[in-house]
Amino acid sequence: MSTHTIRTLRPDDAAPLLAFEQANRAWFERHIDRRPDEFYSVDGIQAHVAQFLDEHAQGRMHPCIIVDEHGQLIGRANLKDIDGQAQTAEVGYRIGQQQAGKGLATAALRHLIDLAQNEWQLASLCAYAIDGNAASIRVLERCGFIQGMAVPDIAIVEGKVVDGHAYALELRSAGVDSAR
Repeated sequence: MSTHTIRTLRPDDAAPLLAFEQANRAWFERHIDRRPDEFYSVDGIQAHVAQFLDEHAQGRMHPCIIVDEHGQLIGRANLKDIDGQAQTAEVGYRIGQQQAGKGLATAALRHLIDLAQNEWQLASLCAYAIDGNAASIRVLERCGFIQGMAVPDIAIVEGKVVDGHAYALELRSAGVDSAR
């Protein structure tokens, strides 16, 4: 069984992150909005990492990466739009194609739930999933998220406008056990 580590993004993660995003670009674009071409460059990824680290320093985001036992970057997970006053944040994750279906998205989401509860003291989390993205929806539901409001025109995937749904998790009332 493969082991992995989930940790906070660092400045020296830019090069492996670029390689990960380039290797999985077509895979991701089958499921979510495509990123601009400029993102897939050294300057683009360095700007991306700098922005995420700046938002982390300001308490608005907690960007994480997932690495395998060999130190290879295999996924990402983020708490974003953290609102300390409202005690809310949005979760997002992306797992590389070669690692899909191995439980990493669930592990990443449980890690984010743990961060939200224990480090950020948040009361609720939200997420968005495109209708038809069964794998992502299963992960959200497995971790206790409840499907909420429909979100029309949530993304453009493979040139088509698609709909989705919002999902929510009340942390304190749900008694979520991140170690399940």
